[in-house]
Amino acid sequence: MDNHRRQHGFGRELTEQLLERGERVVGTVRRLDAVADLVERYPERFKAELLDVTDTAAIRKVVDSSFAELGRIDVIVSNAGYDLFGAAEELSDEQIDHIIATNLVGSIQLIRAVLPYLRAQGGGRIIQLSSHGGQVAYPGNSLYHATKWGIEGFVESVTQEVAPFCIGMTLVEPGGARTEFRYGSAEVAEKIPAYDDGPARAPLHMLNPANGLAPGDPARMAAAMIASVDQEPAPLRMILGSEALRNTLTVLRERVTGLEAQAEFAASTDFPPEE
Repeated sequence: MDNHRRQHGFGRELTEQLLERGERVVGTVRRLDAVADLVERYPERFKAELLDVTDTAAIRKVVDSSFAELGRIDVIVSNAGYDLFGAAEELSDEQIDHIIATNLVGSIQLIRAVLPYLRAQGGGRIIQLSSHGGQVAYPGNSLYHATKWGIEGFVESVTQEVAPFCIGMTLVEPGGARTEFRYGSAEVAEKIPAYDDGPARAPLHMLNPANGLAPGDPARMAAAMIASVDQEPAPLRMILGSEALRNTLTVLRERVTGLEAQAEFAASTDFPPEE
């Protein structure tokens, strides 16, 4: 298979590697036929569940039944999500509602659903797929960034809440990878011609493999996620990809420099010490 046309994402890659290691996996999918081969190959160790993560009741049902069947689950991977390209003005209300429900609310509700079980069993690990776009923002990708910046804040807060229960949480921040996320499932809003010559169109360039392939190897990235489960304490953030790290460091350094320049101004808004 052409490397740039791998028609699956991190969920499939993680599942295959875990099953090859002899682990038991419950995987949620939108189409059962997409994993029929894995069900046939690993009937005793792989169970596939249909799930629409925008349905909170369905999330809870799958979580409840999975823990009831397996008794203990050590690692939860929250991986559902997709990308939406377009200037903010070009996005429809329905597109906005759906990506927030999928990428942000769905992830929040999955984490909330598993926490009681992880507390009761004395610990566990939650791996939340984010993106280096959870710390860096590009034009033409505003709602995707809104969901990823949102889940980063949620996880960073919850991590502190659940640490006393020996529950570790990790935000995985991949850069571009050769998966269907980039080359198959990304959604593009209806275009407004006024934006055609502006920065909002720049991200669309990367959706065509002819313009160059994403540098990230899904197999290596999935292996790194799996290896992180054994790290103690759990790493809060894990950036995957040299390009992602480089871009993130550049943005964070610029942000720190800008904030440090405001030190005197920020202090000027406090009450004087004598008051």
